Amino acid sequence: MTNIDLVERPQRARVGHVLQQSLVDLVDVSLLAKQVHWNVTGPRFRALHLQLDEIVEAARDAADAVAERAVTVGAVPDGRALTVAATSQILAGRPDGMPVGPVADNHAIEIVHGILTQAIEGLAEAIDVTGRTDPVTQDLLIGVSAGLEKHRWMLDASR
Repeated sequence: MTNIDLVERPQRARVGHVLQQSLVDLVDVSLLAKQVHWNVTGPRFRALHLQLDEIVEAARDAADAVAERAVTVGAVPDGRALTVAATSQILAGRPDGMPVGPVADNHAIEIVHGILTQAIEGLAEAIDVTGRTDPVTQDLLIGVSAGLEKHRWMLDASR
């Protein structure tokens, strides 16, 4: 018997919902960071360009782990573009959305810092929910959050 076998069906559905939201947010983080990666300009171009690739890779790896955990708990992960666009919470706090075209390095740092902050805040809620029902999922989400926090710290250090 595994940890998830001990979780009752309604709680398991809640864990699946939390994992789905985390998945779409992480996919969106990877897409938005890649958009900035392609368009960053300025004296810190090279360093930011490389750092943004690391953030994209971390978000993609985290999304994969979250999706696999969702399958493990009996949920069906949905990372389709339409689903991500309709349900991601990453740009919820940015009424201006994502800029199109060249992005100055200072602005790029601010944008990606905000994106990571939003993802970390969403993960904090997910960590809280899963701690009461599924500590294995909670542990996964804590690790994902720690990785994003590290990348946010590294962006902060480059300001």
